[in-house]
Amino acid sequence: MKDNEEQEEYVIEIDNLGKDYKMFDKKMDRLVETIIPIAKRHHTFKAMEDFNLKVKKGEVLGILGKNGAGKSTLLKMITGVVTPTNGSIKVNGKISSLLELGTAFNMELTGIENIYQHGQVMGLTNEQIEEVKQDIIDFADIGEHLYQPVKTYSSGMFARLAFACAINVNPDILIVDEVLSVGDIAFQLKCFKKFEQFKEKGKTILFVTHNVTDIIRNCTRAIIIDEGKKIFDGQVKEAVERYKKIIVKLDKKEEKNLEEIIQKEDEVEKIKEVKENTNWKDYLEVNPNLIQYGNESAEIIDFGIFDEEGNIITSIENDKEVILKSKVKFNKDVNDPIFTMTVKDFKGLDITGTNTVQQKIATGKFKKGDTAIAEFKQKLSLAPNKYTLSFSCTKFNANGELEVLDRKYDALLVEITSTKDCVGLFRLDSDITISKI
Repeated sequence: MKDNEEQEEYVIEIDNLGKDYKMFDKKMDRLVETIIPIAKRHHTFKAMEDFNLKVKKGEVLGILGKNGAGKSTLLKMITGVVTPTNGSIKVNGKISSLLELGTAFNMELTGIENIYQHGQVMGLTNEQIEEVKQDIIDFADIGEHLYQPVKTYSSGMFARLAFACAINVNPDILIVDEVLSVGDIAFQLKCFKKFEQFKEKGKTILFVTHNVTDIIRNCTRAIIIDEGKKIFDGQVKEAVERYKKIIVKLDKKEEKNLEEIIQKEDEVEKIKEVKENTNWKDYLEVNPNLIQYGNESAEIIDFGIFDEEGNIITSIENDKEVILKSKVKFNKDVNDPIFTMTVKDFKGLDITGTNTVQQKIATGKFKKGDTAIAEFKQKLSLAPNKYTLSFSCTKFNANGELEVLDRKYDALLVEITSTKDCVGLFRLDSDITISKI
């Protein structure tokens, strides 16, 4: 009896799952192998290999991984769209998938007809479809277009109806793959509210996104998939930190190399040497289209983002203190250079920034061959989003004119994350008190 109870608490059980795809170099090779099966003309790509996973009822599981890691392949096998090459998947409950919205739609039918068709595909009776029909209509909110053929819809209307159908069939398991942000802002808000309702009802959710802020806010557990294998399964915060390292190629291989160095050499001195001989920017997402100019009297040779312990970080939590650094090499003698840092949004708008003049810091004299490190230590209390960081070194000449020695605009691409929502551009950590009188 106890074994049965333990069995039932898992709504998804995956054992030794694998998916292979045949890869052909030429179209003719595919044809030859189709006609003559014993003539092997393909090589095998393992999209998923030796994958094991158990998901309990009520868990919100975040799934992280780079493009091509195998996330979509996994979800398609769970939903039955793709057949595994080997292994098994057991699902206890009804699944609604927001993977490929509208796959059950018939483009020739009207929106209202497709509501019935989608419901039938999901296994609902006509009576059950009637019960949820109005909820779907209200959620989609596409007006009279509901009675027109779906093929006449804009992409936005199609997504709204497909999302409304998928999320209003009361599933036991909801699979969400980067589709919570469809349509306009008002519709996105409805999507997120529905998502929160699912969580409150104790539904099981598999949540795939590249937005680590959404993972931190919504998930109770997270896994990382890399090259078709599960390489991490555990607490959300640990998963996010590990994923950040994978993105910038500071993965387990490089961590292992550092561990070997520590074992063979004196720990503190060797780690210090490794850090000093490493370019900070090599571990970060440098903008390939950065804007660079200046009179070459100085050169910004490196830049990076660090936590309070001096570790390189790849994203910024907006309630934590961080250090932004630029390393500047002087090619000429320069008196009183100005070091600057600027944060922009992806539209190019200056959000905030500062420099040594505004901070009333005297920088002194630098000779040809000298190298300076400028450190900007602060909290970046910005709304969670993606931003660019810019660095520059300038000076005022004898005529009071500003000279640009070197400027690297939009040098780093960075994501700012948060555990709290906010309105507008800045996070306000307000102490809010509610009293009943």
